[in-house]
Amino acid sequence: MATETRITEPGFLLLEDGTLFRGRIAGANAALLPAVAEVVFTTNMTGYQEVFTDPSYRGQIVVMTAPEIGNYGVNSEDPESNAPQIAGVVVRELSETYSNWRATGGLGAWLAASQVPIIHDVDTRRLTRHLRSVGVMRGVIGAGVEPDEASKAALEACPSMEGLDLASRVSTREPYSWGDPRARHHIVAYDYGIKRNILRLFDENDCRVTVVPADTSAESAMAEDPDGIFLSNGPGDPDAVSYAPEIIRTLAAGGAPIFGICLGHQLLGLTFGGSTKKMPYGHRGGNHPVKDVETGRVLITSQNHGFSVEGDERSVKGAGDLEVTHVNLNDGTIEGLRHRTLPVFGVQYHPEAAPGPHDARPLFQEFLGALRGAIR
Repeated sequence: MATETRITEPGFLLLEDGTLFRGRIAGANAALLPAVAEVVFTTNMTGYQEVFTDPSYRGQIVVMTAPEIGNYGVNSEDPESNAPQIAGVVVRELSETYSNWRATGGLGAWLAASQVPIIHDVDTRRLTRHLRSVGVMRGVIGAGVEPDEASKAALEACPSMEGLDLASRVSTREPYSWGDPRARHHIVAYDYGIKRNILRLFDENDCRVTVVPADTSAESAMAEDPDGIFLSNGPGDPDAVSYAPEIIRTLAAGGAPIFGICLGHQLLGLTFGGSTKKMPYGHRGGNHPVKDVETGRVLITSQNHGFSVEGDERSVKGAGDLEVTHVNLNDGTIEGLRHRTLPVFGVQYHPEAAPGPHDARPLFQEFLGALRGAIR
């Protein structure tokens, strides 16, 4: 067991509706404040390192609903990207000790080294109930007992998540390869904020992946001679990724099998005439029940999104060429869709999990079936 030594001082989280939550911040975080972003919560009990490095959380302050965070430290194997992507962290208790055979350090020091502020000793139960009642909103983490004018000004200047193309900010700048060059299948993956576990699972399923920037033309993607196209998860407003639908439409018209996850799923909806909307507080966590419309089977899924494709179990609004394959059992939102004639499908949840349950991993096999011409 190892211990993190830290000196703390008073801090606060101020929401844009004026609600104030007090806590403590590490002294090393003071230079990073004020920190402003949309404030969201996740119900994951574990997997905080995967959450904090998931590019889909870019531009957000994440509230952990689990009461104690940091007790197993951090390591070099679990990150879903090269560095933490979040703007800040809010927790009830930040463990000063950590113990795990894979641990290479403590969570607090790791976040400080990555210049991500964390505020602890916050009543996260009250905060989560507030966000569930009122909806997610912008917030600012600051030092001191009361918000100063600089913190209030920073909060006022913070942009809304609606209208933000964050996929362009997190996407790779240059194409790169992942997996065995001798693999049976070759996938071109559009990087809107791709998680490493997606790449790991493709590798495990005998696929090599060429990861390309989010705005790569359809012609350039097909020049790689792929067996199929993958559209990744990512942050921000899908409507703001305005360059994507025309690219996807061209790829689909060419007959390429296409599989989308999260933002990729939303972009498929937009490509074929659908629309998306901002959700009150989104779905974030590893315990969301999703029903397979065809079989009635219920999957427990990992999710992280604040927008959804409009429609219900019967249809995708405005997109007659798409059929609904999965729905969320908590609120009825669309969790999966499929083109009626083309080998194109997507899911709103994360079959690769990391963190979360593995109920939905067979979807990768469904995509491989499409590559072999086995999907209807």
